[in-house]
Amino acid sequence: MNEALHPAYVVWELTLACDHACRHCGSRAGGARNGELTTTEALDVVSELAEMQAREVVLIGGEAYLHDGFLTIVAALRDAGIRPTMTTGGLGITPELARAMKSAGIQMVSVSVDGLEPQHDRIRARTGSFLGALSALRSLRDAGIPIASNINVNRVNRGDLEELYEVLLEVGISAWQIQITAPLGRAADRPEMLLQPWDLLDLIPRVAALKKRGYPDGVRIMPGNNLGYFGPEEALLRSYHEGGRDHFQGCQAGKFVMGIESHGAVKGCPSLQSAAYVGGSLREKTLREIWEESDELAFARKRTVADLHGFCRECAYAETCMGGCSFTAHALFGRTGDNPYCYHRARVHAKRGVRERLVARDAADGRPFDHGLFEIRVEPSDAPDVVAPGRDLIRIGRKPKQPERATRD
Repeated sequence: MNEALHPAYVVWELTLACDHACRHCGSRAGGARNGELTTTEALDVVSELAEMQAREVVLIGGEAYLHDGFLTIVAALRDAGIRPTMTTGGLGITPELARAMKSAGIQMVSVSVDGLEPQHDRIRARTGSFLGALSALRSLRDAGIPIASNINVNRVNRGDLEELYEVLLEVGISAWQIQITAPLGRAADRPEMLLQPWDLLDLIPRVAALKKRGYPDGVRIMPGNNLGYFGPEEALLRSYHEGGRDHFQGCQAGKFVMGIESHGAVKGCPSLQSAAYVGGSLREKTLREIWEESDELAFARKRTVADLHGFCRECAYAETCMGGCSFTAHALFGRTGDNPYCYHRARVHAKRGVRERLVARDAADGRPFDHGLFEIRVEPSDAPDVVAPGRDLIRIGRKPKQPERATRD
């Protein structure tokens, strides 16, 4: 193994069982997977993670607290010297569970809040979900656990950011991650819900303004890996500290990031499409064998500019960016290497008086972490938007229509 590369940051789906059925969920969570790892098997994985020098493990689901061994696994991670954290919808986190999580050793919990109450409850397909998320944040805070939040931005909730920040600030979060909804899983069934690439021209400056507000408020606002890239606000957006000079360093899947699915499948990033990126099962191979030997986990280590295509191949930032977020690009086109969800790219097109529209072509097949296929149409910047104001952007169970084929730019 290249000792410089190791799974320092691991996102572990303990179970696919969930108390939500969110309309943008990439894993289509709801019921448990067949053959999920038992608590005994999970504890063996903890030992392997420690051997591989994992520093932080983020427990997710579904809902991680629905796994029978949740608290036991948290404690085992702590005892192994690994920082256990969690991302959750929070609906089942009572004050009692929060105190038990604190006792087990959880270090931070991020609760997903996808907009103000009307938008959040629509996206999460459950009335009361918003109030449940805020209640979870307060219970965790009162138990002495540092709290954070995260949001998937799309055309349903994009107008909520500034007001939602005030709500989350009042609850006491210390960090907020902002990413965009990618056409993965259930979100692939709802193309009208997704941002168009030109929406970044409005979104990125607003996120940058919020980040400036966050510094004196003690809230660290960071973009997710699929929000960016390389506009005038890049250093502000990517830096942890005020005045920093950080920038996007390309996809870290299989370099320092790893994902584990609840039945033991391992991939380089938790959001990557399972069909294309699972490198092996922990029931068949050791974690080290999968990390060192599987081509599926090594794709980002080996990728060069020659593997890019479209706009990304010719971009001035190509060698550093390498096409942005891998799972987002793959969710659009069935392969990595060209990503129209790019602020720099949208700005270049805007200067030329054009913009890129993503058009759904093929529907997803209904499995966890699946995707459809999209095409790009180039149109004038002032072309009318096909989604009229007030139109319902969430159509339950709807599959994308089959549009006429369009020429890629």
